[in-house]
Amino acid sequence: MSDSRLVQIDAIRPQTDGLTWQQRLSSLRSDLGRYTAVVVAYSGGVDSSLVLRVAHEALGGRARGVIGASDSYAKRELELAREQAASFGAEIEIVTTGELSDPNFRSNPTTRCYHCKTELYRELTLVAGRIGAEAILDGTIADDLDDWRPGRMAAAEKGVRSPLAELGFTKEDVRAAAAHYGLRSHDKPASPCLASRIPYGTEITAEALSQVERGEELLHSLGFPVVRVRHFGDTARIEVPLAEIARLLGPDVREQVTEGLKSLGFRSITVDLEGFRSGNLNRLPAGRPAATIVSLQKAGTADPGARV
Repeated sequence: MSDSRLVQIDAIRPQTDGLTWQQRLSSLRSDLGRYTAVVVAYSGGVDSSLVLRVAHEALGGRARGVIGASDSYAKRELELAREQAASFGAEIEIVTTGELSDPNFRSNPTTRCYHCKTELYRELTLVAGRIGAEAILDGTIADDLDDWRPGRMAAAEKGVRSPLAELGFTKEDVRAAAAHYGLRSHDKPASPCLASRIPYGTEITAEALSQVERGEELLHSLGFPVVRVRHFGDTARIEVPLAEIARLLGPDVREQVTEGLKSLGFRSITVDLEGFRSGNLNRLPAGRPAATIVSLQKAGTADPGARV
């Protein structure tokens, strides 16, 4: 699959007519209410959570959220997604996706998400056929259409609808609507799949995904709600918001993080001094860490091996 195909995958022309989030939400209710039954690709993130919540409001048990469980999907995210859906009574089904068995995914090309989403939507199509759903819906929003999203090609191929994007929902609109419903994810930081922490061109393995997952769990436990552990072989590169870097480099926290990540198999622990940036590896040459990082083991010392 060439990149040129990805450039033209979206025929979506979102509404940009200055509607309020309340007006967009009303349109969403009407849109989803016309179906007999739907399947929602549900991850627990705020975007797909809003789609499932409104679909459940409109259709009740005829709206089913489907979660694709795999090594790339953190167990913590799975539990949060299930708890949230249970809080408003939505029916959830969990399907197992086996993208690691696909060499096209495992080799980690820049079109990795296409191969992952192809597997997911194949499973969702089976669910839709079994329950008689008329549509498969995802949580893509208008903001996403300007980003590098190879998974959109898979959505187009499988006829997956993106009602939020079609109605012009921005992230701000989605969070406001989610807060209106009291969704737990209304202010939840984005948490893309664990494979996004591994640079393009580096093979994705179950071991590497587990290292990332357990490393981020460690940092969450130390009070860093927004964090990425980027996996560069035996080097872990940590990203936290700029305001949190000083605390991360404090002696007590630094020691706990260093010891914890080394126990997972990393030999070198570094911190990105530019701070957390969503989708950061999309901006890096394959397999190369950024230059603006500092060794966590010896932060504040004259370490000739530190990358600064």
